[in-house]
Amino acid sequence: MEAEHPRHLVIVDDEVDILDVLEDALTLEGYRVTPLRRGRDLLDLLERAPVDLIILDLRLEQENGLRVAQQVRERSPIPIMMLTGKGDETDRILGLEMAADDFLMKPFNLREVIARVRALLRRSTELSVTPRTLSAEPQGGLVFDGWQLNLSRRQLFNPKGEAVELTSGEFNLLAVMVQSPNRVLSRDVLLERTHGRETESFDRTIDVLVLRLRRKLEENPKAPRYIKTERGMGYRFEASVSQL
Repeated sequence: MEAEHPRHLVIVDDEVDILDVLEDALTLEGYRVTPLRRGRDLLDLLERAPVDLIILDLRLEQENGLRVAQQVRERSPIPIMMLTGKGDETDRILGLEMAADDFLMKPFNLREVIARVRALLRRSTELSVTPRTLSAEPQGGLVFDGWQLNLSRRQLFNPKGEAVELTSGEFNLLAVMVQSPNRVLSRDVLLERTHGRETESFDRTIDVLVLRLRRKLEENPKAPRYIKTERGMGYRFEASVSQL
């Protein structure tokens, strides 16, 4: 682990036992962990200190975890892993659509939590895939129709030169698609390249991230120009892509 500069994780859960278990496990892994019981305390902390990753319970006492995640997302692209004890796929889809980068059901295995934390942190700082279509790794980034995707800084700029805020999950998916333009990529392939081979994420994860990306990229998300749906197959990024 990073002994000199440990990554700062914040856990928000109103169950003290969950907070204690996660704090102990992640501290032993070398992370700096701040446990909180209220979402509003998280929002206050974000004003004062840098945070690398948030683990947030969906069902907070007297608070809506989804709303807290959305408020975080309005301020920052910090990776968010949401926890819930309810096995309803609708909650997972809603959480991903609103703000989350990953979702873990209670009760959970601590080794899985640690593995997912590592994966989210890794994906938030570097691409987990190797470019397959372009011959050499782009130094500055990739360009399509005036849009610029800076892989090293993990930023997207629109044709006006304005930065477009992307979550970690959105950026990773867009990077995978832009690096394989005009090719059909199945949901399974996209899940593997963005979440890893051992992910337990579900098919709708990709669909929800595509929905979010279309809202930010497309002039008309219902008639997308770039991210095309290939019925029964997956998605295709349609554009001429070049290196900066």
